[in-house]
Amino acid sequence: MAEVIVRGLSKHIGKALIVQDFTLNIRDREFLVLVGPSGCGKSTTLRMIAGLEEITFGEMFIDGQKMNDVPPKDRNIAMVFQSYALYPHMSVRENMSFGLRMRKVKKPEIEERVNEAAEILGLADLLDRRPKELSGGQRQRVAMGRAIVRKPKLFLFDEPLSNLDAKLRVHMRAEIAKLHQRLGATTIYVTHDQVEAMTLADRIVVMEKGFIQQVGMPLEVFEKPQNLFVAGFIGSPTMNFLPCRYDGGPVLLGEGLQIPLLPEQLERARDCVGKMVLGVRPSHLQVRRPEAESPPGTLRATVEIKEPLGTETHLFVTWNEESLCARTEAHTDLQVGEAVILVPDMRKAHLFEARTGKAIF
Repeated sequence: MAEVIVRGLSKHIGKALIVQDFTLNIRDREFLVLVGPSGCGKSTTLRMIAGLEEITFGEMFIDGQKMNDVPPKDRNIAMVFQSYALYPHMSVRENMSFGLRMRKVKKPEIEERVNEAAEILGLADLLDRRPKELSGGQRQRVAMGRAIVRKPKLFLFDEPLSNLDAKLRVHMRAEIAKLHQRLGATTIYVTHDQVEAMTLADRIVVMEKGFIQQVGMPLEVFEKPQNLFVAGFIGSPTMNFLPCRYDGGPVLLGEGLQIPLLPEQLERARDCVGKMVLGVRPSHLQVRRPEAESPPGTLRATVEIKEPLGTETHLFVTWNEESLCARTEAHTDLQVGEAVILVPDMRKAHLFEARTGKAIF
């Protein structure tokens, strides 16, 4: 397969900065996911690697060979797009073999490659059908098969599941994961869906406004976000953010908030005085009915929305005009309009500087 090295990759359109200083080593056989909101530069980065977008600054290497000026057809890559881009008048077999026929590959080899890819993707019985006779998931598998038959060094996926319904996306995620394990191909995958990123990636690259915000393994990014943006983007439901301040003492302070810090947190926070943001994930925010005497570090709130999901229930509560979410047991008897107290699990909490967004712990 391929090792990809990217150094200072940047894309400017006029005065607009689309991607800035993207620098990364993508290991041989790695499954790397670029994730971020729409307009963050992830698809533009992928297109620069593919050669479909001109690089403004920076360098890109595949297996040690500089690719900046190499045409896309000579980069030995295959790309799967959000749209299936299948020829409607061609059969599945013809769609999958089209690129090989354009390269004048011999017919016996074309047939062997197409049959092998069809077997891998469960398309062997569909080779004579046309795209209009296929489901959305089957069409996406044909698009993947068209990439597989080329036997490229590098696979590129640009939001390939965005056009599928929720159930089919879950199924296709599993198919892509199995395909990667079977082929062992170096893969770069772009998505705005953080669930896809968490479930598929060996490593995740979180992007915002053209910049890399954090690179790491999925659980590392989830458990140790480096800034407010990553903390709020990775995780569903999203992390709760509580405005507060720190004056160097043993507690975080705020309106209706006085939360003791743990000893190891005091050590990390002692040089960071000023406005802060406390981050607590919904699963680390316990909800109770009010007690005669609330323990230290609790917050008084009111239940606004109750969302039963079968295996669990999400409670959306209002605290100091802030909307917070708590994940509770499925059969909670707490009701909308009820007063509650919130108990954050400080062992799992995060603290960020309000001005810079930088994580303190």
